[in-house]
Amino acid sequence: MKNTKVTLVPLTAEDREQFILDNQWSFKYGAMQEFGERDDHIDGDGEIISRSTIERCIDDPQNETYRIFAEGKSAGGVILKIDKETHHNHLEILFVSPEEHSKGIGYGAWLAVEALHPETEVWETCTPYFEKRNIHFYVNKCGFQIDQFRCEHFQPEQETHDDEHDPDEGPDEMFRFIKVMKGS
Repeated sequence: MKNTKVTLVPLTAEDREQFILDNQWSFKYGAMQEFGERDDHIDGDGEIISRSTIERCIDDPQNETYRIFAEGKSAGGVILKIDKETHHNHLEILFVSPEEHSKGIGYGAWLAVEALHPETEVWETCTPYFEKRNIHFYVNKCGFQIDQFRCEHFQPEQETHDDEHDPDEGPDEMFRFIKVMKGS
């Protein structure tokens, strides 16, 4: 397993626009690889993940946003929602630029995230059902387990804001992953 050394650099105002564009391209690339240009998961603006979703994540005061650097150049990004009371944290967004895939950068970034927040008891994240590459990454590389499959038949026991789905925002079928950290 590749373990590429990466650095997480806090997002600056100057890098914000490029971060958004890189994020959208990364998600769109994955959908196009799976479905081609005809993809009905792409919204009216031609994106899998909307600008407003990314901006909402960046602007949330509970979130931390970082650029991922490998070998001195930008290679992706990550947004983390950190709950300082419960230590149940959420990986909102993790993306690696498509031209940097299969170099261990995503895994190196995940190791850096874990090192950044050793107090975490549980990590949670979601990914669209069609993102086989992401499912493999979270389960086989990072040690997450699939906890739920959210689809039209999914009825959560307890409604949370995470269970709400904006019909204009990406696919409505998602896998939710959790990772219980050792010692938790």
